[in-house]
Amino acid sequence: MISHFKFSGTYLALLAIFAAPLISAGEQAPPLTFVRDIVPILTKAGCNAGACHAKSVTGQRGFRLSLLGFEPQEDYEHIVKEGKGRRVFQPAPEQSLLVLKASNTVPHGGGNALDPESKNYKMLVRWISEGMAFGKDAAKLTSVEVEPGRATMKVNASQQLKVTARYSDGSEQDVTDMALYEPNDKAMAETDGKGGVKTLDIPGNVAVMVRYAGLVSVSNISIPLGAPVDKIPPPKNFIDELVFSNLKEIGVPPSPVCDDTTFLRRVTLDIAGRLPTEEEALEFLENKAPDKRDALIESLLDSPDYADYFANKWTALLKNKRESTADITANFAFHSWVRDGLLANKPYDEMVRQILGATGTIVANPAVAWYKRVKLPNEQTEDVAQLFLGVRMQCAQCHHHPFERWSQNDYIAFTAFFSQVGRKPTAIAGEDLIFHKRGTAQMENKKTKQTIMPAALGQTPPEIAPDDDPRLHLADWMADESNPFFATALVNRYWKHFFRRGLVEPEDDIRDTNPATNPELLDALAKHFIESGFDLKEAVRVITQSQTYQLSAMPNEHNAVDRQNFSHFYPKRMQAEVLLDSMDRLTGSSTKFADVPPGTRAVALPDNSYNAASPFLKIFGRPEAASVCECERAQSPSLGQSLHLMNSSDVKTKLTSSKGTADLLSQPDTSEADGIRKIYLSAFSREPTGEELSIAEDHLLKPRTDANGKALDPQRAKRQGYEDLLWAIMNTKEFLYNH
Repeated sequence: MISHFKFSGTYLALLAIFAAPLISAGEQAPPLTFVRDIVPILTKAGCNAGACHAKSVTGQRGFRLSLLGFEPQEDYEHIVKEGKGRRVFQPAPEQSLLVLKASNTVPHGGGNALDPESKNYKMLVRWISEGMAFGKDAAKLTSVEVEPGRATMKVNASQQLKVTARYSDGSEQDVTDMALYEPNDKAMAETDGKGGVKTLDIPGNVAVMVRYAGLVSVSNISIPLGAPVDKIPPPKNFIDELVFSNLKEIGVPPSPVCDDTTFLRRVTLDIAGRLPTEEEALEFLENKAPDKRDALIESLLDSPDYADYFANKWTALLKNKRESTADITANFAFHSWVRDGLLANKPYDEMVRQILGATGTIVANPAVAWYKRVKLPNEQTEDVAQLFLGVRMQCAQCHHHPFERWSQNDYIAFTAFFSQVGRKPTAIAGEDLIFHKRGTAQMENKKTKQTIMPAALGQTPPEIAPDDDPRLHLADWMADESNPFFATALVNRYWKHFFRRGLVEPEDDIRDTNPATNPELLDALAKHFIESGFDLKEAVRVITQSQTYQLSAMPNEHNAVDRQNFSHFYPKRMQAEVLLDSMDRLTGSSTKFADVPPGTRAVALPDNSYNAASPFLKIFGRPEAASVCECERAQSPSLGQSLHLMNSSDVKTKLTSSKGTADLLSQPDTSEADGIRKIYLSAFSREPTGEELSIAEDHLLKPRTDANGKALDPQRAKRQGYEDLLWAIMNTKEFLYNH
């Protein structure tokens, strides 16, 4: 077989001369190189995608490429020298296995990746015929620029992008046809493979990421609706100024400010994780003070309920997970430590510093419990980066991040901050003593054998003495006001908590290629947070005091299509713990949990172990604290949830509870109208409408019979009526959602 022949380097060089097409000196094109010309072709065709030949470890059917061509030297070796050289055959380039497979001339699992009539196919064939130059001395790609960088497009309009590659020798090349395109919101815009962008019918801001040969650029496109914006609530703080300015620019009019009942229920659920009581509702609705909303926010921030609710959020993200019965002490101690810090309003940078630099035992320093769950340096790097910086570093452990500037060396340098964390067992079973090991903090790149010193993202390595704990240097950088990630990640995370979606979405994927829908607002929030001294309560305060947060959830005739500009409040489903507590409060029952005092709310549970014992929490998506991603919490409704609300035994037990709401309201000293009013105030923080009151009264007074057809006495019949009313209310969207 000719594919098994071995040719000398001299013979191949001579063969290349005779095989090359005859081109006059004036028409001679520069020879193609692997790095500059062929890697982009493989990337465009998807050959070096993770699902194809860049598949982890093995590649595909014995042929392996680096992800998106980030290791061109290795790829060149695999293509030109592996397989006895049969993948490329210079005497007959079209018969090269690389060409035959890519064009699907020979059966190929990836299908037809290269059309034989295409420019890319002809370039690949030409490169092989020219002798398959690697391009070691060729000009290096220095930047990729997309035009327009910013554009305004109408809904359902089209725009052609142009992509230019610039090289170290000053040359430029139009690579529009070779680049890859991806919008960050595919519901707002779609792209073709040649740089064409088409907007859809959702107004706002969308970014199109352009990737070519390992570098990325972004085209930011504004899609105005163009409706008149003449009625805007008076701004209360900088949030309103920046949100309303953006709404004016894109022509999306905001909804009016919500009424008092809606605000009371909304902000109490969002800050305290519970429904307002009947007494709180009556007091707030009767209060005529102009600043009563601000006063309510302050009272909620000062309450233990705020600390319970946000400790529930943070301990899940910090993986306070029970894996055995021996973990209970550590889990309870860590949860209490986080909760006490929130109650005392410990500055956020201090809380993070105490976690990262924790030493000792859990009994003496509960913050070390984080190291009990996150044990390996690479896990510590990835969790810290994603949770506290909003940067997903997982990909960079093995290769250059495909959508970012972080390399494998950046990953290793960040991991080196944790290289001197030591642990040894104590006399208590399952507990470790965490300490700083003396010595130079460093790590080796196992691939290049290069020694890497600790360095924060985008920073030069600091000088760290052997006695210094490198983790504290990392904490210093995090709290530095010049850090572009730390404060930004927190305010974006909190913005999503209150508005259902972040300014950057997902909330922990902050990068140049995934810009914020309102970059000026995100920057202003981060600046305000830094200037406040990393005050978490102030972050909550400034958001909830804004008119933007207090807008009605009811869209007007223009803004119903808006899903990212906050022209109205976006309703969100209650979290599992909050919903369970709300049902307990409404029905007058109490869910019992092991190892905690009676009456402990579901939002105050210290770890994930209660999910297994509570079908409700499991079905409604309480996270298992296995990930730093909030996506672990299931927020989408499901058939199982609907069936549980309608038919489950635990819901029925709550409704029929002795001395529960239905039992107490059915007593002779409470009129039907008063009973209905109490239920509506407890469930919705509002009075029932006349129609609701009439329908409910008719149902309560309806005669009822038992299973044998015997008429029930009036009190028992009324009690069943109240049980029906409570059940119906708990199954309404108005109850299940925070709106």
